[in-house]
Amino acid sequence: MNMSSNPLGHSPIIPVVSINKLEDALPLANALLEGGIAVIEITLRTKCALEAIEILANKLPEIRVGAGTIVSCEQVQQCRDHGANFGLSPGVSVAVLEAASRLNWPFVPGVATASEMMLAMSLGYTIQKFFPAEINGGASALKGFSGPFPELQFCPTGGVSPANLKSYLALSNVCCVGGTWLTPSHLIEQKQWHAITALCREGLAQKES
Repeated sequence: MNMSSNPLGHSPIIPVVSINKLEDALPLANALLEGGIAVIEITLRTKCALEAIEILANKLPEIRVGAGTIVSCEQVQQCRDHGANFGLSPGVSVAVLEAASRLNWPFVPGVATASEMMLAMSLGYTIQKFFPAEINGGASALKGFSGPFPELQFCPTGGVSPANLKSYLALSNVCCVGGTWLTPSHLIEQKQWHAITALCREGLAQKES
């Protein structure tokens, strides 16, 4: 596999989700699909994350499932085995990136500095997650990185919101953005699936406006 191929090319907005109750996984994913978004990043921050990934992989193939917050080689193997279509990390680890490469599994390392970008690029990863985006300079920083790194594409995550969404997506080196605002925890807890669908539609409409 060409590690520079883009596993994030299925939506301009990627919802970043922590699943606390397994029963929420399918209705949440269906709410995203209804809102026009066919990709989800499930973070490994909860006990049922791997099970949620497996449920969506098996029962809802229409949505691409990413596994987020991967920080170890063991998690790379686990997430792939549970059916995740791709993985994302908050940082750069040579061991983790090599593990994903050996498995021929699409992976997106997290970067915040030029040195980290160069390290990930040296391992063949030209699609990178800029994280945490806002406290590391936001859209203006990414615009600056486009000069020395014209071959890189980024998914900024961390502080992305409706207020700055368009400034990121207007950049030629941004392929998509990731964020939690489409799936607020209180809406998931209250099972307000229609409200989440509405947020997805609003986000996509803002991107087009």
